[in-house]
Amino acid sequence: MKRFLFTSVSLVALGLMSPALAADLPMYTKAPAVSPTYDWSGFYAGVYGGGGFGNHNLNNALGPAGFANFTINYDSTGAVAGGELGYQVQSGVIVGGVEVGGFWSDINGSDLSQFNAGTLPIASVDQTKLKSGATLLARGGIAVDRLLLFFTGGGVYGQLQHTNTDPVFGVDQFNANRSGLAAGGGIAYAITNNLIGKFEYRYYDFGTYHRDAPTNGQIPYSVANTYSVVTVGLDYKFGGPVVAKY
Repeated sequence: MKRFLFTSVSLVALGLMSPALAADLPMYTKAPAVSPTYDWSGFYAGVYGGGGFGNHNLNNALGPAGFANFTINYDSTGAVAGGELGYQVQSGVIVGGVEVGGFWSDINGSDLSQFNAGTLPIASVDQTKLKSGATLLARGGIAVDRLLLFFTGGGVYGQLQHTNTDPVFGVDQFNANRSGLAAGGGIAYAITNNLIGKFEYRYYDFGTYHRDAPTNGQIPYSVANTYSVVTVGLDYKFGGPVVAKY
């Protein structure tokens, strides 16, 4: 009987103590939520369009005009559209890759207004049009999840068409295929895991082409050409799901 009473009292005491003991035990909690971050690694292809501005310095035997480094200077403007294919790798927040692309252009301009105003030192009109081109660029940038700030640099190849029109001796037109340097940068944002929107600026320097024997009786000349191009575009990134970040 004594043993039964002792056992009963012990069980009651343990029951009363169990809430207090449970409060001292560590609580089980779920693992912290996973915060996904976008992975920029992989192949991508895309299209873009926008506009550009060209600057052209023509030099001939007449020499520079005043303190300038050209005989004649004129500008060009127009539309540009193209596409690209690239591959990039992300390590931490650093993204690097390579990109090849091609473009069509209607960037066109002349010194006609100066000719009409009578301010040109020669009696003919010069016109330059950037018709098409291709680029091979290295690409690097810094990623903040779905946002990428990037810079590009490399080479550009373009076909430029030059037309010289003399009111008396007619037209001399030719194509100049030039290679040069390209540099730029922009902002890209991953709208979905595969669709990427971007805004980009590029600078092209095609160097100088020469016309040693114009067919319309003009004296030999050379033209130096640079372009600034601003575009918006869409890229499609193949594969590459987001990577979990703890």
